[in-house]
Amino acid sequence: MGIKGENIDNNYVLFQNYPNPFNPITTIKYTIPTTSAFSHLGKGGTELGFVSLVVYDILGRKVTTLVNKVHKPGNYSVVFDASNYSSGVYFYSLQTPLNHIVKKMIVLQ
Repeated sequence: MGIKGENIDNNYVLFQNYPNPFNPITTIKYTIPTTSAFSHLGKGGTELGFVSLVVYDILGRKVTTLVNKVHKPGNYSVVFDASNYSSGVYFYSLQTPLNHIVKKMIVLQ
């Protein structure tokens, strides 16, 4: 479920989910940079777009994996449905070969 944008950043970006707090659905957006931004790294450009987006509970237990694949450069969004989860604080983590970004979200049921 990607949305292409005209302006692609040169860095991995994980945006704050919206809305936050939410009940029970929220959207998480992120950006995969162009591989030209990492031309100094040499080979391996196909690995640069690998993305893992995982949701964890407050105790650090994995709740669900939303994304686990290679993306082309661009802007993407994923809908997270927390209908089956209890109210509380959760974290979502964007893991890539070059970055690890974590943000906090709140579920209010």
